[in-house]
Amino acid sequence: MNYYLIAQVSFVILTAICLLVIFKGLKIGIKNFEETQRKRILKRYWIVLSIWIAFTSVASLSGFTTDFDSLPPRPALFIVIPAIVLVFILSSKQTSLILQSIPPKYLINIQIFRVPVEFLLWLLLLAGVTPIQMTFEGQNFDILVGLTAPLAAYLAFARGRINRKLAIAWNVFGLVLLANILVIAVLSMPTPLRIFMNEPANTEVGKFPVIFLPAILVPIAFYFHAFSIKQLLMKTK
Repeated sequence: MNYYLIAQVSFVILTAICLLVIFKGLKIGIKNFEETQRKRILKRYWIVLSIWIAFTSVASLSGFTTDFDSLPPRPALFIVIPAIVLVFILSSKQTSLILQSIPPKYLINIQIFRVPVEFLLWLLLLAGVTPIQMTFEGQNFDILVGLTAPLAAYLAFARGRINRKLAIAWNVFGLVLLANILVIAVLSMPTPLRIFMNEPANTEVGKFPVIFLPAILVPIAFYFHAFSIKQLLMKTK
């Protein structure tokens, strides 16, 4: 069985599914906006994403993100850029208005996508191109976030109740596990920062289409924890 090919194709499919699910949630969030504003927001969503996907694809196919001689590791830059953008998104009044209309459980349930992500990393392990510490067989426990998302959403928001403390605690839990694997990923790359010396080194994340993991899928996980926490804090005011 060609685990490598399955993982590559699946990364593209999973990324597309996640972006479509987010698009659906965005449509819910802007349902009370004026029609012209709704169209402008949805158009901007696809334009920005198309540019980002094209940029990351070209960067990976050209070899830019597989050059690990410079610091910080170039794949990490594709996480930093979305993180900077998130600061502006969270501070936007429009974002607050959108979050007011999105069901709180949606912002948590979307994190289920982290389960298939972990299985794709496992396939890359079976293919011999990613180190074991990047998977649930090693030090990556991120799959727990995806597995517990439905339970957290139910306990926090079922039957019209809102358990803000539980929801915020779960989001913090998710952010901690996300930070854990990001640190492991960087320390597994063939740079002077490398601590995990087992082979192979973590270079696959710089290649197409696995570049979608640090450039799109990781930011999605980070964004939706941030959106959920912001929404929960808004509801306490």
